[in-house]
Formats: sequence, C-alpha cells, structure tokens
Amino acid sequence: MVDSARFDRVRIVQDLSIETSPDEGHEEQDGTRVITEVLEATEDSLFPLQGALGYEIHQTLFIGPNSLVVEGVSDLLYLQTMSGLLQQKGEPGLSKEWTITPVGGSDKVPAFVALLGAQRTMNVAVLLDIQKKDRQKIGNIFKKKLLQQKKVLTYADFVCANEADVEDLFDPKFYLLLVNGVFGSSMALSRLKDKHPRILRRIERHLDRHPLPDNVKFNHYRPAYYFNSKIESLAEKVDGETLDRFRRVFEKLNDLL
Repeated sequence: MVDSARFDRVRIVQDLSIETSPDEGHEEQDGTRVITEVLEATEDSLFPLQGALGYEIHQTLFIGPNSLVVEGVSDLLYLQTMSGLLQQKGEPGLSKEWTITPVGGSDKVPAFVALLGAQRTMNVAVLLDIQKKDRQKIGNIFKKKLLQQKKVLTYADFVCANEADVEDLFDPKFYLLLVNGVFGSSMALSRLKDKHPRILRRIERHLDRHPLPDNVKFNHYRPAYYFNSKIESLAEKVDGETLDRFRRVFEKLNDLL
C-alpha cells in the first residue's frame, strides 16, 4: 500500500488521545488527525511507516551509521569523484565514515530524513540543491527539530548565490565542457544569455531555443557519469576555485561526524 516511488502521497493517521498529554502543556484530545506533512508526525506515528518502508529503504539505498542524504545519483558521483581527486592531491576528501544516500529527488527528502532521523543511533545530515520554492521545505527539516540546523546544508552555502545545485560548485566553463563532451554539443558560456544563478537553469533555457544535436533531451545525470568515468583526463582541467569549494563542503561535513 506504500509506493516507495511516491513518498509524497503517504498520509499518516495520528491518534490524538494517545499522543497528546496535559503533562506536555496540551489538553487531552479525542479523535484522529490525518497528516500530509511527514515532518509533523511524532515518532510513534512514524513507526508503522518505518516498518512498511524498511524493506524498500534497505533494498534501494546505501544506509550507514553516518548517512549523508542527497537528492540523486548525480550528487553521489560528483561528491565521490571530487573527494577522490582531492585525496590524490594529498588533501582530505569526504570522510569514509559518511555513507552518501541518494533518495531520488527533492520531494522524497523530507520523508527519508524523517525515517532515518527518527533512528536515534544514526547520524544524519543533508546536502541539497536549493531553489526559491524549496526554502520552506528545507527550513522545515530543522524547524520541526528533525535535524539540527547545522546538519541541513545546501550547495548555496558554498557559492555566492541564493540558489544552487551541485553543478554550481564547478566553474561554469568546466561544466559546459562536460555537457559538450557527453552530448556532442558546442555550447559556450557567452551564448547562455540568461542570468539565472543556476547553470542548469541557464542551459535549459538556452536549449529551449537551441536544442541538442538530434533533439536529444538534456538530463543532468549524464554529465555526472561522464565526469566520473573520464576523471583521469579531466582532472587537470578542474580549477583551483572548484577544488576549494568542494574542499569546504567536505570540511563542513566531516566536522559533523
């Protein structure tokens, strides 16, 4: 009955007579409450959902005592590859104590954080893309006291912008090198007329007017895979500012262990 691909459809029924107490400053109530926002559920209300989803979580995710929740596999590839690159240069990368846990999209992050964070033996942090529409959703993760605020990180924390994806940690020219390499295109930064802070958004708007060869559809996973698979030839093209941004990301995360 629980679709692991659509956690946003989950509804939790909370028994108010059990989960409200005069000792906590609340009057006793009767009846039930249907919760659409998983972050508002109490630990007891989450328990059946944890049981129902336990199998799917262990089959589809990497889970460890220190779990870093990210949106997708692209994040995992970029973080692992850049961590390895820094380590090759004799610098610390992301600690091996972290298990990177891609959850398959921003809409699934709150549900997974609620499920993982409710397990008191686990250390959970999140590193997420951020757009204007996501601010309240991300803020609720710590406002609902599910995680400490210091464990809720976004890529915008490491770039000079209010919105950012993992791709924005790279120099825009280098990211276009990845896109052109995998899609056989010839995009140049000067041709991206849009001034949006997110490079993905600028590329998407450019492609609305100038489609990729053979009308191939752009997706951000393929440049991540290309970068990971071609790192030996691309390593020397990664600029110092990009290395520094990823270095700061890893230092911040390692401090949370």
